[in-house]
Amino acid sequence: MLREIEVKYRVTDPPALTRALTARGAVFSEPARQDDQAYAVNGWTYGQSKVGAAFARLRTENGRHTFCVKKPLENELACAEHETEVVEREAMHAAILAMGFYPTTRIVKTRRTARIEDMLLCLDEVDGLGSFFEIEVLVDGARSAVEVQRELDRFAHTLGVELVRSTETYDSLMRAALPVGG
Repeated sequence: MLREIEVKYRVTDPPALTRALTARGAVFSEPARQDDQAYAVNGWTYGQSKVGAAFARLRTENGRHTFCVKKPLENELACAEHETEVVEREAMHAAILAMGFYPTTRIVKTRRTARIEDMLLCLDEVDGLGSFFEIEVLVDGARSAVEVQRELDRFAHTLGVELVRSTETYDSLMRAALPVGG
């Protein structure tokens, strides 16, 4: 089974991070605006563990829509993932609701990506949250997600830039940033 495993960091100095990654050979894409609607399976609520639960995402980027289902395995940043392009966002939204999901949070961000070896590097400016850096890898087999995340974290620390690690997904961070009662 192919799994997406990532680490995520808040970034205090995005230009310094970009310079450090460029010095390592990263060539970043042009910025792309991503509009994501996150969904949770009916019965799941914030505060419960995400491990073992299914979550969906409907993304629009440059007029292209993708549907994704993620199922956290060892932790919420280590997931089995299935993704496909869809033609009509609103029709897919209705289908997601019919499949037993409910909308949770809307996440809008500007993302630039690059690759170093097997790592996908994402520099994100998330509306309402700020600047983030994600390192993602696809892993096949039984390798421990925690071990892979430790390796990715070691790489991040070699960059010499201040990074604050987060173990939460953007939807959880957005939810936590809401005013009390929001």
